[in-house]
Amino acid sequence: MSGLKLYHTTTSGAIEVAPRLAETEADVQGMVEAHMETLLGVRFLASEYSTGPVHGGRIDSLGLDENGSPVISSTSEALTPGSSTRACST
Repeated sequence: MSGLKLYHTTTSGAIEVAPRLAETEADVQGMVEAHMETLLGVRFLASEYSTGPVHGGRIDSLGLDENGSPVISSTSEALTPGSSTRACST
């Protein structure tokens, strides 16, 4: 995808957006959570949600889709560009 470019459009035209890498995984997670509705069509509920003492884990980002079903978004550092975030809905 090296040829893919992003543009910010305004009433006076379009400006190419310069690509940049996130400093940390938390930066990507925060951006996804802040814009979850726009990016995924999911209403954001919680960050770093605990799965409780039985499972002893956590969910990176938790939200609800348009049907009220839970959506889990997991962000992780990746060696391959384009594979840094994924979401699943039940």
